[in-house]
Amino acid sequence: MDSQTVDAAPRTGQDPRTAGSLKRNALGVLGILFFVLSAQAPLTGIAGAVPIAVALGNGPGAPAAYAITGAVILLFSVGFVAMGRHVVDAGAFYAYIGKGLGRTTGSGSAAVALLAYCAVQAAMYGLYGATVSGLVAHYAGVHLAWWVWALVTMAVVQVLGAAGIEIGAKVLAVFVLAEFTILLAFALVTFVKGGGPEGLGAASTFSPSAVLQGAPGVALMFAVASMFGFEATAIYGEEARDPRRTVPRATYLSVVVVTGFFAFTSWMLVSAYGASHVTGAAGRALAGGDSTVFVFAPIAAQFGGWVDDVLPVLLGTSLFAGVLAFHNSANRYLFSLSREGLLPRGLRSLNRRHSPWAAGLVQTAIAVLLVMPFALTGKDPVLTLFSWFSGVGVLACMLLYFLTCASVIVFFRRERLDTRLWNTVIAPALGALGIAGAIWLILANFTTLIGGEASTATWLALSVPAVLLTGAAAARLVHARSAAR
Repeated sequence: MDSQTVDAAPRTGQDPRTAGSLKRNALGVLGILFFVLSAQAPLTGIAGAVPIAVALGNGPGAPAAYAITGAVILLFSVGFVAMGRHVVDAGAFYAYIGKGLGRTTGSGSAAVALLAYCAVQAAMYGLYGATVSGLVAHYAGVHLAWWVWALVTMAVVQVLGAAGIEIGAKVLAVFVLAEFTILLAFALVTFVKGGGPEGLGAASTFSPSAVLQGAPGVALMFAVASMFGFEATAIYGEEARDPRRTVPRATYLSVVVVTGFFAFTSWMLVSAYGASHVTGAAGRALAGGDSTVFVFAPIAAQFGGWVDDVLPVLLGTSLFAGVLAFHNSANRYLFSLSREGLLPRGLRSLNRRHSPWAAGLVQTAIAVLLVMPFALTGKDPVLTLFSWFSGVGVLACMLLYFLTCASVIVFFRRERLDTRLWNTVIAPALGALGIAGAIWLILANFTTLIGGEASTATWLALSVPAVLLTGAAAARLVHARSAAR
């Protein structure tokens, strides 16, 4: 065996605490929180999603969609945390769903989770490549195709992922703090000044009439997309310090912080323009081909022209933080599935830092395979790669949320490990209803979400249940062969 790796299969004489285990006690609440916030890519979510939610959704009522989405996710989190006290596994969704709905369904959900994380990461590579290519051309005069920067960054992400979870957390912390600082500073200053030309406009944003105007489903859909990734708190359970306390705290904290941040910041953006003018401003930004102008312009007006140079760079680092976070999530799924015997044994290999380097290599290879067809065919990385795979990732993740809610209810009704009705029945059931409504809205507006044709939207949407069924069927085959031996 290579001295650089540790096989996950326990052997006589090995320390049971480290055989096949990710590095213990590597992350605290804040470390996990930074991974979650990085997956959300705050600046990407604000600059990319808010203009669309305002222009195509319910205008000044868009910030309320973030609050509503946060409430649904918080209900989901109650059961999610309750399950996490009894199941600590890097597979997270796979392990949680499998405990309640059976190994076959759990395995199918693992395939869906991999699809979700890899699709969203590939989508971010599209936007990242386009952003960095433009920045380098503007500041250095070097003109290289977007996919060149995507491939270079894949190599960097692979190195950082293999270097250890703490290294990744420190890198992400720098980027996330930079994004949060400037966006939150803008929001706070705007709030303290009493808002924009029409004041804070709370009634124009959060009243029932404001929420229901226009197409609230579209705004809710993009709010759901912005929340994607908070469930990574459970993925890092094996590497957390005192996971039974750390993971619940990190989960609740991440939902509250993310919801508050997006709702408050988007509200202040609406206020900066004024409720009666914000929809038109967002529409003009989209028509101009650069939706970030809608966000960057009021921040520059508040703090000065230097923001126009800093924010595009921070958008690039925001996307980099996101792709690194999703790389870490996906390779831990591959590692967990290998440990369960559902994927080749080699993916269990850990390096000296107890990082799943082999799974990381496979995840990087998947990223290359997803991104390069768009490069070779000359497709626009934002209008196709980013839009299409973002839609697939959001739909896949919402299906996982729904299955997890159902699994929590079934598991605790059967095992009776936790008899609190609110935690194990009521909150998960309410969360499932909210998530089912969100799935319906996503499907009803899927063509808008991906920015493509109806036929393309249909095939992309069908890929999610197809992957679920394929993963479940493959797992049944593996289990049948194992039982026959």
